[in-house]
Amino acid sequence: MDSQPYQLASRDADLRTVSFDYAVEPTLLLDPDADQIVDANPAACALLGYDRVLLRQTRISALHPGQVPALIVFTQAVLDKGAWWTPTLTPRHATGETLRLEYAGSAVPQGERALLLLTMSDLDARRRRGVDGAAEDHMRSGLAAWQRVERVFQDIERENQLILRAAGEGIYGVNAEGKTTFVNPAAERMLGWSAEELVGKAIHPIMHHSHADGSHYPDHDCPIYAAFRDGAVHNVDNEVFWRKDGSKVWVEYTSTPIRDRSMVIGAVIVFRDVSARRAADEKLHAALAEVDRLRERLELENAYLQEEIRIETNPRGIIGQSQAIQQTLRQVKLVAPTTAAVMITGESGTGKELIARAIHEASARRDRPLIRVNCAAIPRELFESEFFGHVRGAFTGAVRDRIGRFELASGGTLFLDEVGEIPLELQGKLLRVLQEGNFERVGEERTRAVDVRVIAATNRNLKQEVARGKFREDLYFRLNVFPVESVPLRERREDIPLLAQHFLMSEKLRSDLRLSEGDARKLARYDWPGNVRELQNVIERAVILAQNGRLRIDLPDAPGPHVAAASPGRARADARPAVMTSAELRDLERSNIQAALLACNGKVFGPGGAAELLDLKPTTLASRMKVLGIAGARSGQAAG
Repeated sequence: MDSQPYQLASRDADLRTVSFDYAVEPTLLLDPDADQIVDANPAACALLGYDRVLLRQTRISALHPGQVPALIVFTQAVLDKGAWWTPTLTPRHATGETLRLEYAGSAVPQGERALLLLTMSDLDARRRRGVDGAAEDHMRSGLAAWQRVERVFQDIERENQLILRAAGEGIYGVNAEGKTTFVNPAAERMLGWSAEELVGKAIHPIMHHSHADGSHYPDHDCPIYAAFRDGAVHNVDNEVFWRKDGSKVWVEYTSTPIRDRSMVIGAVIVFRDVSARRAADEKLHAALAEVDRLRERLELENAYLQEEIRIETNPRGIIGQSQAIQQTLRQVKLVAPTTAAVMITGESGTGKELIARAIHEASARRDRPLIRVNCAAIPRELFESEFFGHVRGAFTGAVRDRIGRFELASGGTLFLDEVGEIPLELQGKLLRVLQEGNFERVGEERTRAVDVRVIAATNRNLKQEVARGKFREDLYFRLNVFPVESVPLRERREDIPLLAQHFLMSEKLRSDLRLSEGDARKLARYDWPGNVRELQNVIERAVILAQNGRLRIDLPDAPGPHVAAASPGRARADARPAVMTSAELRDLERSNIQAALLACNGKVFGPGGAAELLDLKPTTLASRMKVLGIAGARSGQAAG
């Protein structure tokens, strides 16, 4: 289009211009070929939000972004038919809002060109005019019509009230200022507030002011108020409302915005009391937590048991090449596949537990635990509970049920170390379990079945104990089905260098030191009254005292009472070790413990205590001191 202004052909151009400017309907004059708005009347400027000059500079397509195809179709229809209308075109307001309009267009011939006169009707305004017209008709109908309309609204209000009163959920409304507009009876019952106390007041400070822990709940964080700020529905399932009496009620609620002509004017809140459900959930969670705690405890116990099985010295690799060790290994191989009871005898420190583990690992029960019971460390009054377990309240201090060692070892192996220490009155119950395979927990009448293989060990002469009436003969024969002797170290001296080197290379020491031939000869000459346990302690001490890459073997100057002049590579078959009576052994053990207490200034437990010096568990040492009649530590010296 050229820059020449358009000249209307009619001589009544001025009159037409006045009609165009003062038309009630918003009207545009368009040049479709040039994609240009030629003119716009004030009503069109007001509708679209642009001033007249700006509209004259605006392209038609720019006013209808993304609608060019529909705009072309409408224009062609007007030019072909002379007039056409459409409600599909939605121009954009100056604020960016999309307008819902109806276009009515007519062709205006202008020389060789054809302009388009476009009248725009606001559909929303048309609807409002229709409502106003209907209201005016009702007003003209007189009093009777008004009363009919009033009754209709009263019926609707009554029905709404019935619905609100019948609803089981609490329902209340708030306006855009956060003030209560209505409250139903269910909400009154649940909260203790009456509708008169709440309507017209800001409800958040009354019943939603704090979190469950009592901390302040700012109203700008409240999802109920957020509903009429952002116009979105808010669902909440873990908050509290506060009752009139100050108590809290756990609720889940939905806050839904209320709109009037696209404007949010408030919100309606529907809530229900979930306190009972929450209490049930808390009980369930507590129960699940208890299950998790028990499972964790069992896992820890299992890990402990597995660690007990897999001690540093592998039971399948007993160290030694002597004939005595080979004989022991042959016995292990013979008895392991069976379920026979085994009695392992021998001096302390000779590795009786190691033999028991070897039997268990070679048996069909290897996948179940080997449970070790140190009978010398259990107080007399707790033997039955330790073996068979107890139920809650069975005796003072029994605050919960406890599983016994027999039940824990079911399907596996029970190793009774120091079996000679079992009280005589309990031996009969132990015999019953071995014979019948069932028992009762302390304080319980229910009989439980158990499948346990028993391996016993002792450093006592149980035949003499039977003769003295301190051990049941029938129990002795039940346990002594397959005897295995754990040979003392002095009778297999050729194994001493192998054992010493094994201890040097163990994970505990991780030493790169090695035994010299002189060290090996020195170790082989010693009698080792403490057997393998004493050898291990000597090696650890030698590593600590080592200087310049050389071990310092620290042994007593005087040889033991059983030393024999044998080479390290060959045991003496004609060795005649002196035999000590049980009383002599007790006197020797008593003297040894008293010497340890003297060296530790009377301290029994903890670092630097006698238990550590003797390489005994504190409970074991305490039990032996009690049996031997040795007084306890002085006050203030037993802690460690």
